[in-house]
Amino acid sequence: MGLDLLPWWAFALLSAVFAAFTTILVKLGVEQVSSTLATAIRTVVVLVMAWLIAAGRGEVAELGRISTRTWVVLGLSGVATGLSWLCYFRALQIGPTAYVAAIDKSSVILIALLAWVILREPTDWRGALGLGMIAAGTLVLIR
Repeated sequence: MGLDLLPWWAFALLSAVFAAFTTILVKLGVEQVSSTLATAIRTVVVLVMAWLIAAGRGEVAELGRISTRTWVVLGLSGVATGLSWLCYFRALQIGPTAYVAAIDKSSVILIALLAWVILREPTDWRGALGLGMIAAGTLVLIR
């Protein structure tokens, strides 16, 4: 089965698994190097890996068809990602791993709110209850 045939939730689950390993590896990686330099090193690795995969899939040819709006949005997304990683690496360097990760992953609350406001994605009482439980769980964990 090709990767394109996997359902969305399989990719989300794989993302969570890789994110968990990322956090542990970052915590180990920032023990003897600045968090900024560690972020720069990781970024280069991600950059090379992503370009190799895009080239291997033959997607680089699509570069000329990308709209200005898409370039701007993806560029801003890159800035947000970079700032997120810089803050996350620094937090992991000086804080307890489980607490840092819990606060970082509580971004799902902000994502849901922004998706509702900006993308007009609907939510229902179950979604709101789940977000409330995530917020409560994060507070319980870090206190």
